[in-house]
Amino acid sequence: MSNIHLTAIIDKGAEIAEDVIIGPYTVIDAGVKINSGNRIGSHCYFTGLTTIGKNNNFYAYASVGTAPQDIGYKNEPTRLIIGDNNTFREFVTLNRATTKENGETIIGSNNFLMAYAHVGHDCVLSDNIIIANATQLGGHVRVAEYVGIGGLGGVHHLVSIGAHAYIGGAARIIQDVPPFMITEGHPGKVRAINSIGLERRGFSMEVIAELESAFKLIWRSNLTSEQVFQMIMNGEKKPCKEVTMLVEFLQNTRKGKHGRYLESLRKTPAR
Repeated sequence: MSNIHLTAIIDKGAEIAEDVIIGPYTVIDAGVKINSGNRIGSHCYFTGLTTIGKNNNFYAYASVGTAPQDIGYKNEPTRLIIGDNNTFREFVTLNRATTKENGETIIGSNNFLMAYAHVGHDCVLSDNIIIANATQLGGHVRVAEYVGIGGLGGVHHLVSIGAHAYIGGAARIIQDVPPFMITEGHPGKVRAINSIGLERRGFSMEVIAELESAFKLIWRSNLTSEQVFQMIMNGEKKPCKEVTMLVEFLQNTRKGKHGRYLESLRKTPAR
């Protein structure tokens, strides 16, 4: 194929659509499947049982589908699955899964991962996520849609990040991050509602105002969590779906060990 550089090394066991552009010195192993419209820069490495959707853009030195950084991994046939229209900048690392969940690391569509970002094993990323430079996601992290994460952050394994949340740069995230909120700091703490992000995405002023009121009750009042949840959910006015989502997320977080709901779902406690 004329769109594959002569110095690229492509295993015969790889499945690559005819129109995929592959730059110099890129290596693609057997088991990799790349659909149409993808552009792959120079010096990239694709390996493992990796399936890539359409129209993604991989910049130089991206490392895709490599083995999980988990000492319990024994080369089992786990997977990395990537959707459509994503951008992966220089030196991004995307690990395939372990066997500790369902054997799949999943990245959705329309995401933008900047240089040196890392997605650990068994992570599940939804759509329309922006992850800035050198942010590191530990294993088993869940990131919902329209999340923004500032650069140089570290996200602890088994953390869940709710939809439309924003995480400030250099944050240390060791607990679940609630949806619609701004979380910053070391360790990360909820600071405010992500009002600018919500406005950009077309949320009504009424919904934003309800979320603002819920924020003040939850994080600025002297009431207990349960008292606040009761007031919000059982008040005279039924809360909007976004406030309901926020309360349900926080209730789940409180079930988890160390503020991480996914910890409560583990079959075997971590040691």
